[in-house]
Amino acid sequence: MNQHSRTKGKESLLALIREGRPMTLRQQLRLTAALSVPAIMAQVSSIVMQYIDASMVGSLGADASASIGLMATSTWLFGGLCTAAATGFSVQVAHLIGAGDRLGARAVVRQAFVAVVLFSLALSALGCILSPRLPVWLRGHAAIVPDASLYFRIFALSLPVLQLNFLSGSMLRCSGNMLVPGLLNVGMCLLDVLFNALLIFPSRTLTVGGKELFVPGAGLGVEGAALGTALAATVTAAAMTGFLWFRSSELRLYRNRGSFRPRAECLRKALKIGLPLGTEHAVLCGAQILTTVIVAPLGSFAIAANAFAITAESLCYMPGYGIADAATTLVGQSLGAGRKQLTRRFAYITVFMGMAVMTVMGAVMYIAAPAMMAIMTPDAAIRALGTMALRTETFAEPMFAASIVAYGVFVGAGDTLIPCGMNLLSIWAVRLTLAAALAPSLGLQGVWIAMCIELCFRGAIFLLRLRNEKWIKLPLEKR
Repeated sequence: MNQHSRTKGKESLLALIREGRPMTLRQQLRLTAALSVPAIMAQVSSIVMQYIDASMVGSLGADASASIGLMATSTWLFGGLCTAAATGFSVQVAHLIGAGDRLGARAVVRQAFVAVVLFSLALSALGCILSPRLPVWLRGHAAIVPDASLYFRIFALSLPVLQLNFLSGSMLRCSGNMLVPGLLNVGMCLLDVLFNALLIFPSRTLTVGGKELFVPGAGLGVEGAALGTALAATVTAAAMTGFLWFRSSELRLYRNRGSFRPRAECLRKALKIGLPLGTEHAVLCGAQILTTVIVAPLGSFAIAANAFAITAESLCYMPGYGIADAATTLVGQSLGAGRKQLTRRFAYITVFMGMAVMTVMGAVMYIAAPAMMAIMTPDAAIRALGTMALRTETFAEPMFAASIVAYGVFVGAGDTLIPCGMNLLSIWAVRLTLAAALAPSLGLQGVWIAMCIELCFRGAIFLLRLRNEKWIKLPLEKR
């Protein structure tokens, strides 16, 4: 079956949701897989970019690695706020497409571009203001503060571009188009490799097949890693936004006139969905930053190993986030179409698919942990600490998957407030309490044991909420 046939098959299955026609279990599974695979590809590609930065900078030494690792949670915080802003609008689009209202969906897209770009500009300015002091507040030692500050400042300046990428990709996914964002994000990884190779390292001569090959380079080190990622994101954002505006069958804005002025009702709905997500992400990342503060006194090796292990583990759980993206689309469109039973079925299919996939990925991670760490750093001490952390975390992957995908289900239903509170309770009351208690005696291992226990607890409470089905709330006109 060629790509065109697969795309048409997916579109015909999505049409069954919107038109209220019955779907067999086989059709539901096919549609879930068709949406999940490209979404997983997109999520994994974002982690591959972090692998690229980590492995390239890792060759420069522990301090260079630590300068990026120290800022990792802060970049997640700002990036997550941009994602939350985009989600507040894209969930509305999923509901409108499910209800067959393309004009309404396009109106939301137009308003979203204005609102989120203004938001990202404000966030970028805040990041630039904070960048000189943030590494000091995170208790980074003097040797890594200058590079860490510069890395974060470049990241902050790139936030408007990242926001466009997040928004356009989120809109395409909620319309059912998972393939284009997936392919473009893979392309972003390839660009990241190219730009990093040119910007991180100085000009050098390589021997290939017995012949010498001159490779130009700027020799910017950590600064080059930040610039390379920002340039790759810029190219991808331009392509993603261009496709949405000119090629998307559901949402293209070209020759579809309408107002770009954000309306109060649209903003109110976006805030209702996005504000709990943003608040939760801010508090969760605040907790992760506090975890960094707990780890920082353990030294550069522990900081670097912790950051590398988090990046390496991401390759394991990013498939869960890809399936969660598919869950958001399927649940959002099913609810928009007023189909409660189908909403329930897609919720359970996606959650248990996520748990199965991440269980397998966890087993692979346990076996491959030494090799995964070796890719990112040549330092034996950092590799040993990182391998220990990864193998500790393996046992939490199935329940972590439950929390990730169930959260995607709840987002698709527009139910974000209570899940937000559940995440906050779990990470603050369980993870940080245990990490603070175990780190003094067990070091980095104690921090990761605390994380493993907390993720199992979080998965359990999300499964309980999924089962009680209070999150299923049909639009008033569909009840």
